[in-house]
Amino acid sequence: MFARGFKTWCEKVALLQRRQLDLRPTDPLGARVLARHLGVDVHTVEEVPGLDPQCLRILCRNDADSWSAVTISGGSRDVVILNPSHAPTRLASDLMHELAHILIGHNPARIDVTEDGTLMLSTYNRQQEDEANWLAGCLLLPRDALVLIRRQHLDFGTAARTYGTSREMLTYRMNVTGIERQFTRAAIRYSQVARGV
Repeated sequence: MFARGFKTWCEKVALLQRRQLDLRPTDPLGARVLARHLGVDVHTVEEVPGLDPQCLRILCRNDADSWSAVTISGGSRDVVILNPSHAPTRLASDLMHELAHILIGHNPARIDVTEDGTLMLSTYNRQQEDEANWLAGCLLLPRDALVLIRRQHLDFGTAARTYGTSREMLTYRMNVTGIERQFTRAAIRYSQVARGV
């Protein structure tokens, strides 16, 4: 459950970031563009120097249990490390999710080393993950963009490519924001009026 006003705040953040980058409210916003704007370094795990090739193979797995992205805070600078084995649309979503954590002000994950040298990575709690997911969705596909897509009757595949997301993400955002329901009801009302019902 989100705090009262959180969803509205997320839409405002998505618009503010676009405004700061001289983009219109309906313009696509690339995750790497936003990262540069926020001063966040982005690297794939392959770009981390000194990793053993066997560790790299394990870290670059692309299966249901594989990791996606992690944010590491190095003093005044945040660094996001991505798993490059995922599809570009997932990488964009993963990066935007990590940037959402930063924009909200969540504390980044912590890495601890056990006595035997094992790395232990802490994660955000469920509430923080849900908040980051919602803000990431707003940053990628703000309400204004969703309305534009529906008003212009854009094909979801084309619209998803335009905004650098998956079709599934676009469909999800249309549904959870109520835009799809709103436009479906309007189309039904229009049809009824046209038929004199």
